[in-house]
Amino acid sequence: MKDLVYEFYFNATPEQVWEGLFSPESVQQIYYGCSIRSTFQEGDLLEYIGPGAEGEQTVHVYGTLLKYIPHQTLIFTHKVGPSYLKGGQDYESRISWLLEPSGGCTKLTLIHDQWHPDDPSYAASESAWWAILSNTKTLVETGRTLTF
Repeated sequence: MKDLVYEFYFNATPEQVWEGLFSPESVQQIYYGCSIRSTFQEGDLLEYIGPGAEGEQTVHVYGTLLKYIPHQTLIFTHKVGPSYLKGGQDYESRISWLLEPSGGCTKLTLIHDQWHPDDPSYAASESAWWAILSNTKTLVETGRTLTF
C-alpha cells in the first residue's frame, strides 16, 4: 500500500493550526464529538474517544505517541478501536502531523504510512483524510466547520 501524504497551506500561524488540530474544542468539532485523551508524553497512549458503537466513550483510534514537539510535530502509531475490528486483526500504521512556516502561511503535511498490506482501514482512511483536513483548514481560517 502506498503512503497517504497530504499537504495543506493555512492562512494562519503554526500555533493557530496546532490549536485547530489538537485543542479539545476543535477536535470535538472536526471529529464529531470526539476528544483526544493523552498525557502527550512520548511513549504514552493517545486515544480519540467519543460517541460511537460502544456509547459515549467509544475508542475510535488509539496508539503510542512517538514524537511530540508543540506547534511543529505529532507522530503516533495508529490502530482502529475495537468496535471497528468486527473479529478482524488489529493492524498498526503511523500518523505524522508536521507543521512548518511557509512565508506568511503554515504548511501542514499529514503522512499516514507504515501500512500492513491487509489493513482494511486503508481505503476509509484514504478518503476520510480529505474531509478531515478540509474541515480543519476551514475551522482554523473561518472559525466554522464545513457542513457534510
